[in-house]
Amino acid sequence: MKKVLVLLFAVLTLGFSAKADHDQVITFNQLPASAQEFLKQHFANKVPLVVTMDWDDYTIVYESGEKMEFDKQGNWKDIDCKTSHVPSAIIPEQIKTHVRATFPGTTILKLDRNRRGYEVKLNNGFEIEYNREFKVIDMDD
Repeated sequence: MKKVLVLLFAVLTLGFSAKADHDQVITFNQLPASAQEFLKQHFANKVPLVVTMDWDDYTIVYESGEKMEFDKQGNWKDIDCKTSHVPSAIIPEQIKTHVRATFPGTTILKLDRNRRGYEVKLNNGFEIEYNREFKVIDMDD
């Protein structure tokens, strides 16, 4: 009985991990229309390297290193600009104002949006977490 349970657990674990890692390469035109519009507006001068989709999101990686994630409806979830900075037009005004006042001269390299709020990574190494009302709830260096 113990061997059967161990075997069943192993099969289920392998099945879930295979499903979780199953990204499908797609074309830019297969992204939701809102994601395409967003990327054309804010990253028009960038060259896409790969576009993938999995069961809950889309990911696009550019040759210059930027990486974006979108949900199934085409709303951005994560913008990671390792070698540049997140375009100012994307950043909520409350976050821009706080970052300018608290960390003058810094740029935002990464912006995540989730159901709890926003997470920001600055070029000085600081990470700031905001709730949905744009109040700072955590800060780390």
